[in-house]
Amino acid sequence: MAVSKETTMYNNEEIRIVMVGKTGAGKSAAGNTILGHKCFESDFSPESVTADCAKAYGELDRQKVSVIDTPGLFDTNTDEETTRKNISQCMAYASPGPHIFLIIIKLGRLTEEEKKTVEKIQKIFGKSADKYSMVLFTHGDQLSGKPIEEFLKKSKELQELVAKCNDQYHVFDNTISDSSQTRELLNKIRNITGRNRGNHYTTEMFQEAERAIEEEKQRILKEKEEEMRKESKELMRKIVEKFEQRIKEAKEDAEKEKQRILKENEKQKCKEEELKRKIKEKHEKELKEAEEDTKEKQRIQKEKEEQKCKLKEELEREIKEKHEKELKEAKEEMEKELKEKMKALEEEQEEKARREAEKSLSVRAKIGRGLAVVGAVGAAVAVAAGLAIAPVSAVGAVGAGLVAGAVALFKK
Repeated sequence: MAVSKETTMYNNEEIRIVMVGKTGAGKSAAGNTILGHKCFESDFSPESVTADCAKAYGELDRQKVSVIDTPGLFDTNTDEETTRKNISQCMAYASPGPHIFLIIIKLGRLTEEEKKTVEKIQKIFGKSADKYSMVLFTHGDQLSGKPIEEFLKKSKELQELVAKCNDQYHVFDNTISDSSQTRELLNKIRNITGRNRGNHYTTEMFQEAERAIEEEKQRILKEKEEEMRKESKELMRKIVEKFEQRIKEAKEDAEKEKQRILKENEKQKCKEEELKRKIKEKHEKELKEAEEDTKEKQRIQKEKEEQKCKLKEELEREIKEKHEKELKEAKEEMEKELKEKMKALEEEQEEKARREAEKSLSVRAKIGRGLAVVGAVGAAVAVAAGLAIAPVSAVGAVGAGLVAGAVALFKK
């Protein structure tokens, strides 16, 4: 995009701008803003990967401008070989050398990674690059209309970063389509170029920075080697001391172990003798106990036999006594029952005799028959008792039966 504005002595020359910074800082978007049209894939696009250095041309305020967009070669996680390759490509694109390095910083708190990235940039291009450098803050819309100076006052780290670039800085708000911010940037770049008398960062400066880096590497390497040599020597000394100490300790341990084994053997010998003595005593004791046990068993067997006999005799005696007792109780029960029956019979006979005297002869005949029955019962009792009764009259039979039964009971 061509913008008509006052011209300077550099209008016929090309101003070469190299954008450096961390991936995601907004380098590609800033390049597109400077050139006024899309030349680089923006970090905000889905294809936000600048794999290699890219260069684009444009004209601003009738000033020829070339912008070199670098990949994230200054990211702290980029390996050294990739960084060296991309820096060489960057310097070739900016040949014979850039007029300005735009260090792109996303507006906000300066993170540790961003600080290391800036340190890496300054280390690679050397201290000579400071006067050719400017900080370009992106996402200026976050200031909400406030001046950048107020924001810088709140961050000592950003103040130090700007100071290293000779207090040269600018702010881009990529949401504004007005070209005034790009013209202002161009004027600042022209002023820097003027102070540098039209000179630009040269390959010699870069080579000097590389030599300084290499010298620093060699110095660090030499220090590391010396440190490693000292550490190796100290380590060897410690290893020897440790080895000698271990040998000494091993000898002491061996001697202690020898004495321990001797004592252990002596103790073992005493234990074996004690064990033999205990085994012998135990064997003798077991034999004695076996003999005593045999005698005891014989005694117990004898006692059991005797007890068995006693129990048998006692059982027989108890059975006999029980039998005799049962017989006696049965006899007493029978005698009692017989006496009760005799008494009842006598009372019945007396009652019948009294009634017979009052009743008719037919009644006396019945009594006679009853007396005959009683006599038969008495005769039966007498027979059971083993007595002989001669046949008599009915009354006589009754009397004889009663007498015989009584005699039989008394005999028992």
